Amino acid sequence: MKLRCAVLDDYQGAALTSADWSPLADRVDVRVLREHLTDRDALVAAVEDCEILVVMRERTPVDAGLLARLPRLRLLITSGMRNASVDVAAARARGVTVCGTASSSEPPTELTWALLLGLARHVPAEARSLREGGPWQSTVGADLAGRTLGLVGLGKIGARVARIGLAFGMDVLAWSPNLTEERAAEHGVRLAKDGRELFADSDFVSLHMVLSDRTRGLVGEPELRAMRPHAYLVNTSRAGLVDGAALLRALREGWIAGAGLDVFETEPLPVDDPLRSLPNVLALPHLGYVTEGNYGRYFGQAVEDVEAFLAGAPVRELG
Repeated sequence: MKLRCAVLDDYQGAALTSADWSPLADRVDVRVLREHLTDRDALVAAVEDCEILVVMRERTPVDAGLLARLPRLRLLITSGMRNASVDVAAARARGVTVCGTASSSEPPTELTWALLLGLARHVPAEARSLREGGPWQSTVGADLAGRTLGLVGLGKIGARVARIGLAFGMDVLAWSPNLTEERAAEHGVRLAKDGRELFADSDFVSLHMVLSDRTRGLVGEPELRAMRPHAYLVNTSRAGLVDGAALLRALREGWIAGAGLDVFETEPLPVDDPLRSLPNVLALPHLGYVTEGNYGRYFGQAVEDVEAFLAGAPVRELG
């Protein structure tokens, strides 16, 4: 009898066309779920017969409670080699192997600049005006050259964002709790003495930190109030880095000029969430990692993960 595999949250219907699943055809039945199932009972009913699950980053949390309701599950595959919404310890305790895939830092870097440039040049408003026959030129864009880009985090993605900022002729300032002057200098950027200085001195602030207990709420009311009224905040990392209530106040009351957001505490974002309608927000539905190349890596290596597991030699195991 074939094993059963479900690919969760395949929003674009891209999972089966992004990779060659044929090597599994005689051993595994693969199905995709395109709709995000928030109801836990509905999710269990949809996948409780599966021995294998493939999940996309943090789209569907796989915690101890869910694992307890999936007794047939033997292999859990996540895109990327880190997924904060998967309880790896609980999975291992239940005898479930957890494997990951490679993930490229280029796509989120590129999307960061799509948001930043869209904000600086008022692209959504001007494009909408042109399409709807509105005013010809109704805004004045912000310059990048000569302005200060503040990066919270200078890891793989932050360092790439920094290089592009320097290419635009920006003064790049960076800070994180563990960032050293030597590492900042390696990437040609200045080290801020603390977070408050970075927020106060930057015209654009972009977040590139891993979400953890230490970094949750790292950007709160003091940091947002320290920003200049013409400054923009861009977050393509994790929503939990920012105090959501403080950000809403900052946007509504004009502490900052606007925000570019690709990540949210609840995803998909509820239809009545104010972030969908605030005029100074450029929001995207968590597209940072969503590119042809990354999907090819995710699903191609998911197939490899299944093959290796069936051969008794799992690869890219998460511990």
